[in-house]
Amino acid sequence: MDDRAAPQSAVFELPKVDVMMDTRDLLAHAKKDTEKLQDYFVVDADGHISEFPFWQDIISRMDNDVYRDMARSFKDRPGSPPGLHNAVPGMLYQDMFGRIPHQQRQGEDAPAQPHKMVTLTQRAMDTMGLDYMVVLPTPMLVLGMHPQAEIEAAIGQAFNAWMVEDMIPHEPRMKNFIYLPFNDPDACLKEVEKYAANPAVLGYMVTSTRYRAVHHDAYMKVYAAIEASGKPITFHSGFHWGDESMKQCNRFLSMHAISFVYFNIIHMTNWIVNGIPERFPKMKVIWIESGLAWVPFIMQRLDSEYMMRTSEAPLLKRKPSEYMREMYYTSQPMERDNLELLESTFKAINAETQLLYASDWPHWDFDLPSSITQLPFLNEQQKRNILGLNAAKLFNLEVPKHKLGKANPGPVGAAAAAQGVRLVGE
Repeated sequence: MDDRAAPQSAVFELPKVDVMMDTRDLLAHAKKDTEKLQDYFVVDADGHISEFPFWQDIISRMDNDVYRDMARSFKDRPGSPPGLHNAVPGMLYQDMFGRIPHQQRQGEDAPAQPHKMVTLTQRAMDTMGLDYMVVLPTPMLVLGMHPQAEIEAAIGQAFNAWMVEDMIPHEPRMKNFIYLPFNDPDACLKEVEKYAANPAVLGYMVTSTRYRAVHHDAYMKVYAAIEASGKPITFHSGFHWGDESMKQCNRFLSMHAISFVYFNIIHMTNWIVNGIPERFPKMKVIWIESGLAWVPFIMQRLDSEYMMRTSEAPLLKRKPSEYMREMYYTSQPMERDNLELLESTFKAINAETQLLYASDWPHWDFDLPSSITQLPFLNEQQKRNILGLNAAKLFNLEVPKHKLGKANPGPVGAAAAAQGVRLVGE
């Protein structure tokens, strides 16, 4: 809720757009749409924080005394760099060289209690009309490229503890995917088992930007534990201009367009061709923040290759595309320039049941819930499913009855109940 005093005049000038600008002012236009969403259940499957401003708090949660002291030692260096992290600040171009300041940093005034990060997230959720937001890190999305596997594990463990134990308890609408330090399978298994029963943890996240084959035998125990938990594994894409292939791109635009898709294409291909869906049929998989246009492409490519060389994928019992249609995808960043192609993509992935709305706030290319409600080829039930009811079923979230729409207990409410959506009080 925006508790600031209303302006004396009906017309007032917004402050300069910079890193100090209030989230509620940045999202002022989005606020106008929240009234239309009052009877929608909206789950943001991919929201973000910028963890570096809170880095000292995070590293204080490291279990390893040596790594904790090493990380703290960076505090006294010029610029207070984030100790032990492998991010390259000088190559972060998303803020368009200061023209999109909230991507760089949210420096607005916010109370320290319960915590500034919690307050910033609450402001975003309230302004966009969200019932829940899955809150994930930002610079840590490239942590999979860290040259030291043990450092990735130490940072991942600390971030998970900080989020789940220090942040999320202050706001029940905030949820989390546990960061899996995928370069260390044993550390991954430890994190999965530690949080398997925590209701604030909706799943487990692998940052896709890395050079680890997802089908390696070292991960089978991890997958078995994830499947047993009943929670999904997610692959959150990212970019890496340092990749030898991406170095050929001379513009951030070029690299960003390809790199965000590149790593998920590789992991998806290895995941399917090596029969992971057959080995762990109850494990649910989500592919995050790589858009949607790549999915029909890889469906067709894998189906075509598979039908010519089925002997090289002996574990498969169906075409690759059939497994892909049972996986989940997040909507952001949704390619909307060609609605005809987008509609075909929605059909290809069974978006009505498999697509999850995501904002990616506060990143530069974030999508509001209106990115779904304004799609002309979706009916009312499909919009409700994508905005939140698919997530409610996947994550076992309770849905207030009034969020099923005015048609409840008519077509919308009945359809939601038939899909296994859990209603509050039932």
